[in-house]
Amino acid sequence: MPQIDQERQQQAKEYARIKRRLWVANELFSLIYAFLWLIAGWSVGLRSWLESFTQNTWLVVALYAVVFGGIFFLLNLPISYYAGFLLPHRYDLSTQSLKDWLVEQAKGLALSAVLGLFLIEIIYLILRVTGVSWWLWMTGAMLLFSVLLTNLSPILIMPIFNKFTPLGEEHAELEERLLRLAEKANTKVKGVYKMDMSRQTRQANAFLTGIGNTRRIVLGDTMIEEFSPDEIETVLAHELAHHVHKDIPWLIGFGTLTTALGFFLVSLAMDWAVSQFGLRGVADPASLPALMILLSLYQLVTMPIENAFSRWREGLADDYALAVTGKSLAFASAFTRLANQNLGEVNPEPWVVFLFYNHPPLNQRIAKTENWH
Repeated sequence: MPQIDQERQQQAKEYARIKRRLWVANELFSLIYAFLWLIAGWSVGLRSWLESFTQNTWLVVALYAVVFGGIFFLLNLPISYYAGFLLPHRYDLSTQSLKDWLVEQAKGLALSAVLGLFLIEIIYLILRVTGVSWWLWMTGAMLLFSVLLTNLSPILIMPIFNKFTPLGEEHAELEERLLRLAEKANTKVKGVYKMDMSRQTRQANAFLTGIGNTRRIVLGDTMIEEFSPDEIETVLAHELAHHVHKDIPWLIGFGTLTTALGFFLVSLAMDWAVSQFGLRGVADPASLPALMILLSLYQLVTMPIENAFSRWREGLADDYALAVTGKSLAFASAFTRLANQNLGEVNPEPWVVFLFYNHPPLNQRIAKTENWH
């Protein structure tokens, strides 16, 4: 069984600390950026300028979003470059060239622009036509959007960034083992696929993605090369547990409740924002920075609650993986290997777990196997 690499753990602590600081910097920058647009009058000014060219509300909303979001993207690019390219290379996690990273960023920007503009247009349509009950309609729209995205992501979105191929004869035994595991979990999957993660990273991963006809098992080639079949089986058993425990409906239901509460509180706060910043109403395209600030603040407040809920469900999934496979040593070995390969912090401070972790920390997950019978 592999042992925790203490030198890698020192690096993992440094890496995690830097990523947390970058996260804080990015959140602060986003809030300050949006607030400046309101307090300096740029938001109302941009909307008025756009309306001098067209009175088409759909077009004004789209052009406002492009300008507001485009400037933010450009200003935030240095942080994105450091966090997404320089930092992973410094810790020997990334295998991407600068050219490949830039191509991936361009793809991500194009995809975000298409999905983001669609979503913003829907949001402002709801704000225009539903009156004071907009928060309730918005919750329903977000629920529908998330379900559609989950269903379509494996076939329309993920292939934009990675190549997915069936495991094939070379890994026929592993594929058969994982399909039997899915059958035992009464979960229908379309197949087992290999993802070319090694083009981008040295980190390993495996997951189930999609719902209904698009559900499939995905293994990173970095995991296939470095992990034993028993270790991969325990990792996939954990993922299958989410379907056995109906965690997707659980998470959608919990997320819908928190989203509804968030939109309701934001609807109350927006009345104040409208009067303070010279907006014509909540449906004013110039209200976008205010919506962004209020939703971000709500998300920051509720993040520890949502993470705690997620850690509870993830812990139950670990229990299922241990019970259904009966391979506690392979389970411990898999997560030890993940800690070493992915530069995962094994023993984070409790406050870090409380604020940021949506999975139990690795030391708890590994220790669970010691008392498992």
